[in-house]
Amino acid sequence: MKNIEDINKAAIQKLTANKKITEFSPGDTIKVGVKIVEGKRERIQYFEGVCIAKKNRDLNSSFTVRKISFGEGVERTFALYSPNVASINVIRSGKVRRAKLYYLRDRKGKSARIAEKIKKKIGVDVSVKSEEPKANPKASQTEEVKAVGEKKETPKVETKSEKPASEKK
Repeated sequence: MKNIEDINKAAIQKLTANKKITEFSPGDTIKVGVKIVEGKRERIQYFEGVCIAKKNRDLNSSFTVRKISFGEGVERTFALYSPNVASINVIRSGKVRRAKLYYLRDRKGKSARIAEKIKKKIGVDVSVKSEEPKANPKASQTEEVKAVGEKKETPKVETKSEKPASEKK
């Protein structure tokens, strides 16, 4: 049992050595670049949609992407560590509470939308307050009064009002 796990981990390290796999989760809108060979030519075709399922099974990990193409729902399943998957880009993160979003298959239009996840900025410490020396509290009060006294008045615009119909006669 341990040997199979070691083989899988070694294969994953070998496959991820030359390409970076982006972290994503179900509900995210992703753009998957797939290598397609046409004769002697090789090109990359992009498939953009919502990730509705992700299966984490070591080397056999896969994910399913769903998009609406010309009013018809199209789903495509990709192997995560496949050499045919050239790139995975996260377009936007979705806020969902389920791991499998198969219920989106039955929905159309606005009910099939997913709310966007708002990311918090990391590295800002709110708890630390700036320490300013308060040597002369009266000086700060006078500065505030000066700032209030410097308000500029905006010019007033005159508006013409029409006289009621009874006054025009």
